[in-house]
Amino acid sequence: MIGSDRKYHAVRLFQRLVVDPPVRLVWWLGLAPPGDAHLETIGRHTGQPHRTPICNGLEGTTFWLIAQHGRRTDYVRNIESDPRVRVRFSAGGRWMTGTAHIVDRDDPGERRRELGRDNGWRRLCLSASHVMSTNPLTVRIDLD
Repeated sequence: MIGSDRKYHAVRLFQRLVVDPPVRLVWWLGLAPPGDAHLETIGRHTGQPHRTPICNGLEGTTFWLIAQHGRRTDYVRNIESDPRVRVRFSAGGRWMTGTAHIVDRDDPGERRRELGRDNGWRRLCLSASHVMSTNPLTVRIDLD
């Protein structure tokens, strides 16, 4: 548990200082990386929209995502408070609404393998995300 806590805090710091700024800039410039998507949740404390770059897990009318830090992940906490979310797949693309469900009994490792099977860009995103995971958790979004 202590090793997991250390990794969690180190990864969060690395993401906030190194990974997130250029990813957010690329989205802001309208150049969303292939394999990425944007998730919008409503903040559990503020009631304001929060946007998070995530891996694109669109499969038909279902969107799958794997939260790197499980229930510690801010957007998972927001989903627990309000499961209505929006997702978009390209910068400037239209938002799709849906209802998110935490899937405790799903195997995140197997889900990652399935999602990356036929899409190289998605596989790259999911692999990078997996390296930084401490307690992966699957979330399913049923799109409207």
